[in-house]
Amino acid sequence: MKKIRPADRLNDIKEYYFSRKLQEVADLNAKGMDIISLGVGGPDRPPHEDVIRELCETASQPDTHGYQMTKGIPALRDAYADFYKRAYGVDLNPASEILPLIGSKEGITHISLAFLNPGDGVLVPNPGYPTYTSVSRIVGAEIFTYDLTAENGWMPDFEALERLPLEKIRLMWVNYPHMPTGTPATEELYQNLIDFGRRHGIVIVHDNPYSFILNPEPHSILEIEGAKDVAIEMNSLSKSHNMPGWRMAMCASNPQFISWILKVKSNVDSGQYLPMMKGAIKALSLGKDWIDEVNRVYASRRKIAEEIMIALNCTFDPKQQGLFLWGRIPEDIKDVEEFTDHILYYARVFLTPGFIFGSNGDRYIRISLCAPEEKLSEALRRVEALSAK
Repeated sequence: MKKIRPADRLNDIKEYYFSRKLQEVADLNAKGMDIISLGVGGPDRPPHEDVIRELCETASQPDTHGYQMTKGIPALRDAYADFYKRAYGVDLNPASEILPLIGSKEGITHISLAFLNPGDGVLVPNPGYPTYTSVSRIVGAEIFTYDLTAENGWMPDFEALERLPLEKIRLMWVNYPHMPTGTPATEELYQNLIDFGRRHGIVIVHDNPYSFILNPEPHSILEIEGAKDVAIEMNSLSKSHNMPGWRMAMCASNPQFISWILKVKSNVDSGQYLPMMKGAIKALSLGKDWIDEVNRVYASRRKIAEEIMIALNCTFDPKQQGLFLWGRIPEDIKDVEEFTDHILYYARVFLTPGFIFGSNGDRYIRISLCAPEEKLSEALRRVEALSAK
């Protein structure tokens, strides 16, 4: 039999770190280790009860189980537009400037396919969300990483960006509040990004799922004048509305960009489940009280996460936003993965090593706030006990 080989693109990508590591955690739990996982940023609490009720009531109707339009029902796009107006003061045409997504990961793939030919350049942050890199490799783009460092406040160095071969770069991935560092966005940053994109014909894709988490002033890059000319913003209900498994997200931009992304998307999926779209509409109608309650919980958890960092002799910026706490490991620690594995095996607490987000994360760890307070408190006790040995 002639040997069968996978596509060459698989040579350039690895299994997602959390896919591999969570299997290891599951194996340890099967041996009775009782690991506390503070790794993945998936909200552990349910959506609002009205959202669940809407899902269930719609699903119980006999005519709600068929295929749906790829671009979602009009009421969902209307709800996203209303949400953007209330939350950010941004006007969006629901008919032509909004496209629902089956999660932001899908959006990263569809946007990359819509704008990047094989060999085209793409700017990817280091550190940054690993999917930006893996999807860029899958579509055959040439990756140009741009450094984010603590010394530069985890912001892009625009002077360094100007020295890159910008004539071949078509797209730039940006994410603020930044994952994994929790760095908040600023108006100056958004202004500089839009100016950079306009001058060089580079599409600026802003991934914005954390804007409401521990952030009293959420912002969108689309607030900047002229942003729609070169920018696409992705947003999601996963973090802000405790709906990660629902895969309810969206992107917004000018009608031409949206039509190009839709051309890709319409050849890949057959729309989202109608009851989930109805539930998302209900979620998008929730007021400030919902966000305040979400943040009350995360603020309380964040205090314990900071104590864990202190117990590990790690340093951190208290102004961080989002679902995580990012901290620098002690100088006498040689390898961050050895450090997190030691904590995993001997304190039975799973923390994320920063190297998975890029080389600039080599001296950092990340703690997720997506665990109940009692679990975080137990993790603190275990880490303190390990540190005392």
